[in-house]
Amino acid sequence: MQERDLARTRRWIADEERREAERRVGAARRPPAPEWLIERGLDRNNIVSVHTVECWDPGKRARPVTRAQAIEALRHQVPACSKCRPDTVLGIEV
Repeated sequence: MQERDLARTRRWIADEERREAERRVGAARRPPAPEWLIERGLDRNNIVSVHTVECWDPGKRARPVTRAQAIEALRHQVPACSKCRPDTVLGIEV
């Protein structure tokens, strides 16, 4: 009985170690978190506004973009979010 319990415990430990190793590999492969979001309208070609990733009101259709893409959008007259002010964070006068 004890040998069976010991074997089960060893399998449990091995499974937990495998899960932890998989979690670490997944975390290492995960792309970096975005810093900027672009919110699109119902028409995917229509860009509604630019947000920082910390914004509390980005809308449901916001997608991550690079810093360069956020700057380009702001320079092409895409409105900056009035709550998180990405233009100020990026140092761009609108």
